[in-house]
Formats: sequence, structure tokens, C-alpha cells
Amino acid sequence: MAGKARSVALIGVGAVAGVLVSLGISAYAFRDSRGPIPLEEIRAFTDVFGAVKANYVEPVDDKKLMQEAISGMLSGLDPHSAYLDADAFKDMQSSTQGEFGGLGIEVGAEDGLIKVISPIDDTPASRAGIKAGDLIVKIDDKVTRGMTLPEAVKLMRGKPRTTIVLTVARKNEDKPLEFRLVRDVIRVQSVKAKVIEPGYGFVRVSQFQERTVDDLVKAIGDLYKAGPLKGLVLDLRNDPGGLLHTAIGVSAAFLPPKALVVSTDGRTEENRRRFIASPEDYLRGRGEDVLAKLPPQVKSVPMIVLVNGASASASEIVAGALQDHKRAMVLGTQSFGKGSVQTIIPLRMDRDNPAAIKLTTARYFTPSGRSIQAKGIVPDFVVEDTAEGNFAGFSVREADLMRHLEDTKAQETAKRAATQPGAATPAQPAVPAHEAKTPPRRYDWGSPEDFQLQQAMNYLKGKAVQVAKPKEAVANVAPTR
Repeated sequence: MAGKARSVALIGVGAVAGVLVSLGISAYAFRDSRGPIPLEEIRAFTDVFGAVKANYVEPVDDKKLMQEAISGMLSGLDPHSAYLDADAFKDMQSSTQGEFGGLGIEVGAEDGLIKVISPIDDTPASRAGIKAGDLIVKIDDKVTRGMTLPEAVKLMRGKPRTTIVLTVARKNEDKPLEFRLVRDVIRVQSVKAKVIEPGYGFVRVSQFQERTVDDLVKAIGDLYKAGPLKGLVLDLRNDPGGLLHTAIGVSAAFLPPKALVVSTDGRTEENRRRFIASPEDYLRGRGEDVLAKLPPQVKSVPMIVLVNGASASASEIVAGALQDHKRAMVLGTQSFGKGSVQTIIPLRMDRDNPAAIKLTTARYFTPSGRSIQAKGIVPDFVVEDTAEGNFAGFSVREADLMRHLEDTKAQETAKRAATQPGAATPAQPAVPAHEAKTPPRRYDWGSPEDFQLQQAMNYLKGKAVQVAKPKEAVANVAPTR
């Protein structure tokens, strides 16, 4: 699998997760084991523990050994389960509140290298010119080849106003590029909005945080103050996800009351649930229903949702719900495919030294029953970043991650179909639309150069949409309403 991401754990440096889990911090009751204690396996563990203690080249602390063993047990399950020590647990809590320390960069490990997945809007990384696809070859004076992802993340974290130098290798550059960045407190403004032109609004959600629904209501209210809307673009590109209840709230802003937003299916009763566009599911018993302040016209204004390969988890829930209910058309490129639910199970709630595990407990399904896991949301209009192709010369999705959860229902359906007489050979995916020798020039989301936004506006105005086609062909497709 040369060239594919063999181990990708997207991380916003300074935060625990880049493709943020759909968090539900849970007071979890540990159940009795469903079977007998595996004595032979426990004996093997204690034998290894004793051998390491007695023979490793340097003395090893018992606590370190146990934490590493727990981490290994969880990371061996799937890419998103993990042990959260005190630092990681506090970082997770800070990131969901929209403020954390670091560079504002999402990274992954690929073939022993540290690859940039995406810089976060308005952070030191994005302002310095770090790009998706860059390979970080040195962090200050330390070479990253062979470095683990947590080790690299730890080096890039640091106190605000301290300096760090990243050396990156970039496609089509003859020599490495050096970036001097100043760490900062990353305050992610999750919702931004503006009037693109009279009658057309643009709302960008960059991350699903505690205040996202409140900020969305204010942003939409401000748009309508400028006059009635004829069309609305909801931008979820590069949105790594976040909190489940805020994704339900954002969906509920545009859907009829009590419409199904997403369902989950897991082994236990509490993980088999249906979440609807109702205050009970997006407020979680806190405060007034802010969605009641929305202009009623927002339920029917023509909409386009923008997604790309870095739209994950909560953003896929919103895109899938609006698409299934035919409330909005989806435009862009296929989303990441993060369709699993992670529950935060506290182990120790000591204020100064907390610990928890982040455990995959269920899968997500769109209102029509489509699995998001390892598939993502397929746009109604496949439109690349530019007319010449995508910014990055690679695409890392959930299906590329080692030990990713499979879509078992789809596999069973495919097996049954394959055994039927006259079963057709599965269609092969389309060839990427363009193989540009030089990556297209990047633009800011929502700027006049934003090609996908231009195509979204074309659709809203009833004009032709320039969609991606294999190789050289690019077709103008008139929208169907």
C-alpha cells in the first residue's frame, strides 16, 4: 500500500482530535464481563510486564508501562479509540469549547512521515502558509522520520508566544521549505457568515463546538437583516466534526420539527438510538431553545451544502440529513467517511489528574439508513476545488486508515448480490477528474476565487454547474430542481 496513509490519526495540534469525535461524555456503568476472565492471556501479560521490568536496557516506571499497555489495547481496536491521560483529557475538553494552545494544524502519519491534513482557519499554521499535503520533515532540529504521531504532536505543542520552526517537503518544490511559527492560543470561531451578493447568504461552520448553534442563529439573523434570502450556502469543507448535539442543532435549523437527523447502532441499548430535530436532542436540557429565534423563511430557502474529503463526522451527519430529506443539494467532493461514535468513559475524575478512555461504541446512519462509515457522503454535484483539479495531490479518507471499521451491512448486501444469477461486476470508481502537474493555487473559502462556491451560486441561480469528469472532459450540467 505504498503511498497510502498507513496510520492516520488526524490531530489539531494542541487538541486531542482533528477529525473530532462525536463526543458524549458519559457517566458509564461498567458491566460485568460477559464471559470468564481470560486467565491465560492475563498470565501472558504479567509475564511480559515482568520481563520488561527485569531486562529492559533502562529502568521503566510501572505507571508508564501500564499506561502504554492500555494505550496499545485501545489503539489496536480502531483509529479513533484511545486512552486519554490527564493532558489529553484536558486538551479534549478545551478543544470542544473552541479554545486550545498550539499551531492550529491537523496532521497524520503516513509511511513513517508526518503529513499535514489541513491547517485550521485563522491560525498560525494557515497564516504562515502551511498547506494540506506538506510533509513535515523536521520540527526545530529533530528529524521526524520514524517519529510517532503523538511524539510529533507533543513537540509541536507549547506555550503561547513561543517559536517553533517546521521544515516541510512540498510537491513540486526542489528543496524543503522552512516556516517559523509562533504558537498561540487557538480560538476557533466556529461560524462565519456574510452576504455574497444581494439575496444570497454564505455560512461557514469550521467545527462543531458548544456555542455553534447559538452562533449559527445569530449569523443567520444578521443575514436576514440585510434583506430576504433567495439562496443559502452552508460550507462544511474542512470541518473535522465535533459535538453530536450541535450537529443535530444545525440540522434542526433547516429541517421540519421532529425530522430524523441521524441514528446510531451499537451492541448495547443506549447505543441504539434515533436523534431528531427536537430541543430534547440538541439542547440536552440546557437553556432556552435558541432555534426559536430563527426567521421562519430559513426552513424553505433554497440551499447548497459544500463538503470535501476533510469534512468528517458531525459535518457528515448534517450533510447526510439535509441530503436525505431533500432539503439541500450537496456539492463538492466525497467526504471523509468518519461514521463511528466515540463515547468518553471517565476512569478517574480527579481534578488535577483525570483519565478516561475514548471508545468506539456505535456506527452512524443517515435518515434513509445509509452508513457513513468508510463511505462518507457522495455529493449530488461532484465539483473539485478548481477547474484544474484539487489543491492537494492526495486524498486520505477513513477507508485508508489501518483498522478502520468496515460497513458490515454493505458487505453482507454485496455478498448476497454477488451470489445471485447474472450478478453484474461492481462498477469501478471514476478516474479522478484531473491530474494537474502543478497543484492549483489555493484560495480562501468564501472568496471571489472560490470555485466550488461559484458552482453553488450557479445552481441556486438556475445556471449550469461545472462538474468533475474523468480525465480531460469537463461538462456543464444544468441543475434539476
